Amino acid sequence: MKRFLRLAFATLVLLVPSAALAERIKDVASIAGVRGNQLVGYGIVVGLAGTGDGGNGLTLQSMQAMVSRFGIVTDTAGLNAKNAAAVMVTSELPPFIKPGQKMDVTVSTVGGAKSLRGGTLLMTPLLGADGETYAIAQGNLVVGGLGVEGADQSSLVVNIPTTGRVLGGATVEKMVETGFLEADHLILNLNRGDFTASHNMAEAINELFGAGVAVPLDSSSVRVRAPQDAAQRVSFVSLLENIDVKEAEPPATVIVNSRTGTIVIGGNVRVTPAAVTHGSLTVKVNEDPNVTPNSNVAMNDNQTVITPAAPTVTPDSEIAVDEDTARAFVFDAGVSLSSLVDAINAVGASASDLVAILDALHEAGALHAELIVI
Repeated sequence: MKRFLRLAFATLVLLVPSAALAERIKDVASIAGVRGNQLVGYGIVVGLAGTGDGGNGLTLQSMQAMVSRFGIVTDTAGLNAKNAAAVMVTSELPPFIKPGQKMDVTVSTVGGAKSLRGGTLLMTPLLGADGETYAIAQGNLVVGGLGVEGADQSSLVVNIPTTGRVLGGATVEKMVETGFLEADHLILNLNRGDFTASHNMAEAINELFGAGVAVPLDSSSVRVRAPQDAAQRVSFVSLLENIDVKEAEPPATVIVNSRTGTIVIGGNVRVTPAAVTHGSLTVKVNEDPNVTPNSNVAMNDNQTVITPAAPTVTPDSEIAVDEDTARAFVFDAGVSLSSLVDAINAVGASASDLVAILDALHEAGALHAELIVI
């Protein structure tokens, strides 16, 4: 453990293989078609305490269009958006949500507003990818950030005052139809594709419900025969998603974050016979110039006048080379992960050295793992 601490500039995470664990289906897969849908809308927030968009043309045009709905005729020159802000409103429409139900929305500025604190979102239609209106949002904002500005242009900003939320601020107007009740089968999509995980999931389902109920389609999907009756299908899915599935061992990978020096080595990584030599070369250059003072001598009326002159500078460089003795270590066939890490730590490798060693082993074909650099 003491040798592990010598890697001062790298964070090395080891994923040591352990006994196969079991996970619930609901934690590793989702049902095809049962998903949320992204909604977005453009609106106006009013009631700000002087922290709005001001003379922003987009906001003024939006305010003009808004007041015209109430029969008021005006132009942008008669409006001021100091207490208003143009915003984008976003939300996710959960699956199976019905018209009349509420959901939260997030409001973010698109203009020059400095804070949305104290504002009220006016009625804003929320559109789906098909351009249809699925919800209407309106309400008072909850803003976690704070922004204060002084007369001398000094300012203080805490968190993000230009983004807020309206809790329960959107009312669903249209339901998104799913094929959950109509299809003869349910398709379970794995969060991480793996043939072993797909096979294990089908085996676990068939063990509980009987042979042939579940069929693995590929590395990412399992088809499950489900009851046609709606009540029975809901009960069936309730049992299905709580089935424990034996977790599949992940592939052998080594992940290197070149920006932070973090290195993650999977537990299934193995190394074939290889010899590694590690050393370092240090070159030091010391500049110590020699300075010789000079003077100018002049004769004037039988008098000698001496004045300072530019000194003469003679370069004097000292170069020293210090090369550490190269340290070699050998990996035997099928060496384990712990032995790999111990050998690298024993030579006191830094973050860059460790990446270089792993990359060289991978290029030589001695590191049996996928090397991923992020």
